[in-house]
Amino acid sequence: MLNIFTLTNGRLFQEEIESLEELSQFRPIWVDLEDPTPEEKRWIKQYYGLSIPEDAMDEDIEESARFYEEDNGELHIRSDFLVADWDEPRQERVAFILNLVNENLRSHGVLFSIHDESVPAFRLLRMRARRMPGLLADAKEVLLKLYDGDAEYSADTLEGIYDELEMASKKVLSDNVTDSLASEVLAAIARQEDLNGLIRRNVMDTRRAVSFLMRSKMLGAEQFDEARQILRDLDSLDGHTTFLFDKINFLMDATVGFININQNRIIKLFSVASVALLPPTLVASIYGMNFKLMPELDWQFGYAWAIGVMIASALLPMWYFRRRGWLK
Repeated sequence: MLNIFTLTNGRLFQEEIESLEELSQFRPIWVDLEDPTPEEKRWIKQYYGLSIPEDAMDEDIEESARFYEEDNGELHIRSDFLVADWDEPRQERVAFILNLVNENLRSHGVLFSIHDESVPAFRLLRMRARRMPGLLADAKEVLLKLYDGDAEYSADTLEGIYDELEMASKKVLSDNVTDSLASEVLAAIARQEDLNGLIRRNVMDTRRAVSFLMRSKMLGAEQFDEARQILRDLDSLDGHTTFLFDKINFLMDATVGFININQNRIIKLFSVASVALLPPTLVASIYGMNFKLMPELDWQFGYAWAIGVMIASALLPMWYFRRRGWLK
């Protein structure tokens, strides 16, 4: 899918391009390629003279090769954006090419973005730019606002983690924590721990990209200040992720502790039962020996006496355990 974004009266407008002729009718500041086809890549090369690298979306590219500047002034950045889906939270690799010198662009540059699937930060920027005139002025501000939106999306996701952990803590600290409830809580905590780790990695990646833009010396004074504000926002998220890691570890330990308590209760019941049944077993084994004179044969109440002794020997330990409070 090939979408271009143009500025009209300070507002951002989106157009979906389906042919090369349509592409030549607009002067965009942002060209977004979502899962592009070879034909769409060819249109970009024919009209803008831009060749999209074959390894633009590679996941195993070296970290040192994710930020560089070409001799012709093109700025290449590969960043990971957070996609906090409930079923499968992940990071989406996005390749940016910032072209500020191009005869087809006339007065301003253009930002090219290539990715495989929809990115929440992109949707957030499109919604804001349509509602807030003057939010964007050129391609560099589009890139900065995308990183700003990614930071805000990470913050919103952290708030969601706070809410989920609050619900989990109420379940863990309730009076009756069953094994099934503990299993449910552990699964929820594990999901939030994975998502928190993704946010921490995403914050680190965004910080590196914004720092690279600041070192490139192509930002204006206001854009440079905006980049520094983004870095401050990202730094504020580090403390939240650290706190959440500690809270997750506490809830993990508490849940596992309740599971151990439930298991110990079961083991205690078996221990009490085995101790209580030991005296009757001893009495039965003694009466089962081949004595010459056996009470069962010489005394008419022999069987009743033996059964009574076994019952008493079982009840006395249970009474003693209950009096000591070991059965509670």
